[in-house]
Amino acid sequence: MKVFNVFRIIGNFLFNKINRELLIFLFFVLLSGIFWLMTTLNETFEQEILVPIRYKNIPKNAILTSGDTDTLRVHVSDRGISLLTYLYDKSPAPLEIDFMKYAGENGVGTINATDLQKLVSSHLAASATVVSVKPETFTFYYNYGETKKVPVRFRGEVTPDNMHFISSTHASADSVIIYASPRMLDSIKEVFTEPVYQRNLADSFSVNARLQRIQGVKMVPDHVTFSFTTDILAQLSYNEVPIVPINVPEGEHIVTFPAKVKINFVAGLKVFENITPADFAVVLDYNDIVGDSTLLECGIWIQKMPEGVKNATLSTNKVELIVNKNSQ
Repeated sequence: MKVFNVFRIIGNFLFNKINRELLIFLFFVLLSGIFWLMTTLNETFEQEILVPIRYKNIPKNAILTSGDTDTLRVHVSDRGISLLTYLYDKSPAPLEIDFMKYAGENGVGTINATDLQKLVSSHLAASATVVSVKPETFTFYYNYGETKKVPVRFRGEVTPDNMHFISSTHASADSVIIYASPRMLDSIKEVFTEPVYQRNLADSFSVNARLQRIQGVKMVPDHVTFSFTTDILAQLSYNEVPIVPINVPEGEHIVTFPAKVKINFVAGLKVFENITPADFAVVLDYNDIVGDSTLLECGIWIQKMPEGVKNATLSTNKVELIVNKNSQ
């Protein structure tokens, strides 16, 4: 009974005079919209579409070095309804190119403009007219297995903010294998990433950098991941780093005043946790001793310091010393 009352209320609402006129109006609006859409879709339009390329009849020992996902940009004229099919097809059928028919010498295959127009026209619907194809002449590259291993160079700039520094950099691969014609293999000494720019780093940063493409060259892998580790920059010091004489003749012994010096340096806190004063070497070279009195003077310098330490300086650059001969 309640359901019947609900239907009666809905029917009275829809079919009273005012609402009935509104429904009739909306029906004709919808009908006119359908007619307009059908008329529009039957008109002829021009649109650029992307046509993927796939190669066939490739010999087993041949390797495409221009990639197997090349694409043509085709400017086509057709009815609107057909163009919608091209534009919204997520996986359009690829245009097949016969490798053996167009492969030339020296690892280069070329399809001239006339043949390319014919191939594209036969690939599209019969109602379509090809206005233009880009590129006008299509070129692909290949070789027969010739390879070379070359180093990868990072191109770009990654910098920390004022409170941090980059303590280490790691690459997922320091070199890649390239496939190309023998002439190109001889000329390529290294490959570069596409430019990467990242500034004011406070945290560690990783980027999957694509390698910059070279026409006619296939790279495996074609990208390298670079990881940059940051650390907090701090002014640090060790107060008692021993001075070690070097090149002292046998039978002589050197005593310095002071025997130890303070070393100041800049390093990240993570680096500081893993180093000790023994990781530094402050030396005095016997060959640099000057003076002819018992108490002499000589310069000292930092011979060794741990990785990750920067701007290391000594509290003094000279010390006094005594040379004891025949000392055990």
